[in-house]
Amino acid sequence: MQTDPFEAYRALLFAIAYRMLGSVMEAEDIVQDAYLRYRATPPESIRTLKSFLTTIVHHLCIDQLKSAQRETYVGPWLPEPIITGDDASLLSPLRQITDRESISMAFLVVLESLSPLERAVFLLREVFDYAYAEIAQITGRNEAACRQLFSRAKKHISAQRPRLPASPEAHANMVGRFMEACIAGDMDGLMSLLAADVTAWSDGGGKVSGAARHPLHGRDTVARGLIGLLSRAPEGTTFEVIEANGLPALLVRVKGQIVSVLTLEVEGDFIRALRTVANPDKLAHLNLPSTSDKQWRLGS
Repeated sequence: MQTDPFEAYRALLFAIAYRMLGSVMEAEDIVQDAYLRYRATPPESIRTLKSFLTTIVHHLCIDQLKSAQRETYVGPWLPEPIITGDDASLLSPLRQITDRESISMAFLVVLESLSPLERAVFLLREVFDYAYAEIAQITGRNEAACRQLFSRAKKHISAQRPRLPASPEAHANMVGRFMEACIAGDMDGLMSLLAADVTAWSDGGGKVSGAARHPLHGRDTVARGLIGLLSRAPEGTTFEVIEANGLPALLVRVKGQIVSVLTLEVEGDFIRALRTVANPDKLAHLNLPSTSDKQWRLGS
């Protein structure tokens, strides 16, 4: 049985679209739309399939970003988490084209501060290693303009990256220490893990009553907020370690139902930022079986 040539690029197209949009569902829609346009195009008019498909995805993503109404979003907006560990199975095409840093929640948030075109040029060059000539053709800009866009974007990204990012092993260790302190209600222990200027974001999309609509800043404020939130957590709340966006994260369930994903940004020996995605629309694509390994239960 002959395989459709499109399938050789599906994972790449999804990887580009997800990083551009920060949305699993939107990225899947973009890839499907690209497939329909590809099927409607006479094969003899396609010179290079990879560039042709990337160009379609690029323009669809740019249009989507321009039409996104994030300024009217209720509370902080965070990207949708995506499962990237061994349990990902078919849930994550990113497993086939993976770069831990470029799919981390911290990196995706920084990308949001770039213009759509800067984001596209930076990703195509830095993450996917497209030549400037290809990028110029895909974006409809000349090579000089693409080089300038890339330079500007890279300076901006570099200025916001952690200076001493933790290794995956150190990150996993921090997740465990953080959770142990939270479960024990150990305020001093928790504060010792947080950077002085730590910030906590919670994305409930206006649909979750416990999600803060403004970021929490500072070690004391964040620690008290976390301990207070756990004290009000319903019976049957569990926390388990998963790999989301390339790093260990915490999956929160209430009576078995997924209610949030918490990611930590670790720099050096401290947690620099916490990001909780609780908007049910952003968790709908997650369908992970519960595991007893690396799990905490409130009251246990």
